[in-house]
Amino acid sequence: MKHTTTHPRRSTSGFTLVEMVLVLGIVALLVGAGIVSLTGVLDSGKKTRVKGDLTTLTSALRSYETDNMFLPTSEQGLSALLEKPTSRPAPQNWTAKLKKNLLDPWGNPYRYRRPGTKDKGGFDVYSSGPDGVADNTDDIGNWDL
Repeated sequence: MKHTTTHPRRSTSGFTLVEMVLVLGIVALLVGAGIVSLTGVLDSGKKTRVKGDLTTLTSALRSYETDNMFLPTSEQGLSALLEKPTSRPAPQNWTAKLKKNLLDPWGNPYRYRRPGTKDKGGFDVYSSGPDGVADNTDDIGNWDL
């Protein structure tokens, strides 16, 4: 009788290199698409935050006007909401309208102009937008509220 040795059969249930590369390519494509869509959400969130800050600043300016019977000048700017006025007598019960100067989501200070050129309410308070350059098309101001 002839004796033949049989070798155990190799299992073919693993993944080939081509299948692994294909799966990794699909995962990378999905991650890239997720990052692109997340960027749009972050930009939208920043603009929403600016509008909230502008509402706060507008309210603080109106409160300042009620207490002092005048709005701060453009030269005084928004710092007038933090410091007691020195050019005119301040009321006895004067209090700061803000605890600190606000910065927009891009790290720039908010801007104030009186008389306003875009808002008919007497003043403009605005962010210079993502590019940090004032008075161009990406500004977001109290005229947008």
